[in-house]
Amino acid sequence: MGQSQTRVITAHIPVEMAEKIDELAANYDRSRGWIVKQALAAIIEQEESRHQMILQGMQDVDEGRVVEHADVMKWVNSLNTETPLTTPQSRRK
Repeated sequence: MGQSQTRVITAHIPVEMAEKIDELAANYDRSRGWIVKQALAAIIEQEESRHQMILQGMQDVDEGRVVEHADVMKWVNSLNTETPLTTPQSRRK
């Protein structure tokens, strides 16, 4: 299997963060580069997922799949009671 192409990126980070990266690298017996690559991969995945959820939410609104604010507030206010309501479901507008 061939090597994937890479590119060096530099960044100035606070000393405390660099020290934590060094500590993680030592704990995992990995390089600092590996730790940074893992962290970047995780945040990129998280942000891509967040973006997809936003797009899905916008599509839901466009298609009328919404939960009325009043229904949400009734549900929230019931959570600390003896008989909490079930989670409100969307209704088509």
